[in-house]
Amino acid sequence: MRSQKYRPTSAIEPVPDELDSAQAKLVYVFLEATGGATVEELGETLALKKLSILRILNALSSDGLVDRRANEYVVTH
Repeated sequence: MRSQKYRPTSAIEPVPDELDSAQAKLVYVFLEATGGATVEELGETLALKKLSILRILNALSSDGLVDRRANEYVVTH
């Protein structure tokens, strides 16, 4: 796994109200805190199955909350 880029906690935005699932919130917060991650990094760090991560990322993407850039997913702002 590559070195994660961490930003100060004051730079992390509040979790959007439309996120109901604890797993979706976890993925969103992780992406926000690190500045982006691959599916593999999310699975390894958050101990989630690839299928679950892809489902969550698809939902977050459909809601306009994350974008895919190259092989990483990042929070949209």
